[in-house]
Amino acid sequence: MTFLAAVPHIMAGYHEQELPVPSVIFPIVALSVFALLGFVAWSYRDVANRHNGKPTRGGQHGPTV
Repeated sequence: MTFLAAVPHIMAGYHEQELPVPSVIFPIVALSVFALLGFVAWSYRDVANRHNGKPTRGGQHGPTV
């Protein structure tokens, strides 16, 4: 039996399953997850400049004593 001859037999046993939630919910969940991850990434902006030992533009490296 070739694959093309087996397709009707395979499709006869196929049962379409309903989604657990309406299909509109999936993009909303994805958008909210990406927004949450974007907020987390945004909250870490300029973290490297929040300590006293940061280098200055003049070439000084390390903390000043």
